Amino acid sequence: MRDVLLFYGIFAVYYVITINSLYFFILLCSFTRIFQIRAHANYSRFPSLAGSEHVPPISILVPAYNEELTIIENVRSLLALHYPRYEVIVINDGSKDQTLQVLIDEFQLVYSQHMTMHRVLNTANVRGIYHNPAYPNLYVIDKDNGGKADSLNAGINLSHYPLIASIDADSLLEKDALIRIAKVYMENPEETVAIGGNVRIGNGCRIEDGVVRDVRLPDKVLPMLQCVEYLKAFLGGRIGWSAINGLIIVSGAFGVFRKDYVIKVGGYRGGYPGEDMNIIIKLHKYMLENKLPYRVAFCPDAVCWTQAPDTLKILGSQRRRWGRGNLKNMLEFGRHMVLRPRYKVFGLLTLPYNIIFETLNPYFRITGLLALIGYTVMDMTNSQILLIYGLLNILYGVLLGVGSLLLEEIAFRRYPRISDIGKMLLYTVLMFLGYRQIGVVWRFLGHIEFFRNNNTWGTMTRTSWNWKTEVKKTLSG
Repeated sequence: MRDVLLFYGIFAVYYVITINSLYFFILLCSFTRIFQIRAHANYSRFPSLAGSEHVPPISILVPAYNEELTIIENVRSLLALHYPRYEVIVINDGSKDQTLQVLIDEFQLVYSQHMTMHRVLNTANVRGIYHNPAYPNLYVIDKDNGGKADSLNAGINLSHYPLIASIDADSLLEKDALIRIAKVYMENPEETVAIGGNVRIGNGCRIEDGVVRDVRLPDKVLPMLQCVEYLKAFLGGRIGWSAINGLIIVSGAFGVFRKDYVIKVGGYRGGYPGEDMNIIIKLHKYMLENKLPYRVAFCPDAVCWTQAPDTLKILGSQRRRWGRGNLKNMLEFGRHMVLRPRYKVFGLLTLPYNIIFETLNPYFRITGLLALIGYTVMDMTNSQILLIYGLLNILYGVLLGVGSLLLEEIAFRRYPRISDIGKMLLYTVLMFLGYRQIGVVWRFLGHIEFFRNNNTWGTMTRTSWNWKTEVKKTLSG
């Protein structure tokens, strides 16, 4: 047993060194890229693009299931975007609440008997399409419940433009978000197949008429921890991964895609969570197998504000769902593409990283804890060594978090108050004192649910964006 523990200890040391080295490599890529983005933005004429006829038109798809509390603010924010030509397609996915009715009442929509859909992708039954000429770029599809992926496919069937954008119904886009992301597409329209936007936590912000009027950090602990976590993931991670064309996910909350390629890969896959990662993996696979030049880009200054869970129950449900989706995608595609040279960076770096350090991470963490107990029981270590090992792990994590905050301050400065910076630094440390550990447990439980064939969406809450009145609703699916 002592030899086994000794071997595991050596393995664990190399595991920690490797994962942190990769983190720092990606963070370095992010820093390199962010200076390029900042320099480009200084000379960019993107505000003038808002009135240009050369900007590609976009169909914005908004899947909505029981979203009566947030859907009006969401649609109003989308209708107020600074973009020359676009349409908003809300897909009511068989909601059990008043989602469809509040949309009909708010925008005076009427059932359209003559509007047709091109069924290029199979979906659940569509009951009808609603429209009002007074809002010529707003359409509402009412369909049987089929899940988020099915709703996006239905939206694609109705869409009229070559680019599609997926937006969560509990999220709000900044007015220039679409034009900023279109600018990235126009830099290389032939090769760009997908672009991810930057998702930020909107809890605590003051929202009026679907617009963020005052950016503030969340007041509650859990949303604040997620705020720091999102900054690290999107600024410290996705900027770097996109710089080497190894991005594995474009958040379902906000992303833009070439519609023709989404259709070529069969559209969004239903039946399991993780459809946002799945569509990106399929795009990588299709482009690489057909030897087509391409890129999956990330636009950090195209901002989408979303609601973060503020209770352990809801957050746990979300993270277990993410764990199930990640595992499903790795079993479905990852194991067939990993370490195969034909898949280039995606197969040789992105997938090994995701499998070892994301999918299998809970197992390494849990066995690591058991090994530490074994070392203590068999007198193979002492408290000083354990303390130093723990502090080094926290130090690595904090340095990575501080690097992400530095990226935020260099390029964006969305949180202008000095106290905001101090608060984010504090939570960068606090997230290692329980939050990260419980996240590992949730991911592990998600894997158990996957093997029990639990493919439900889980439990979520929706809170009205109206800052004057806080109304909450719990959803299960």
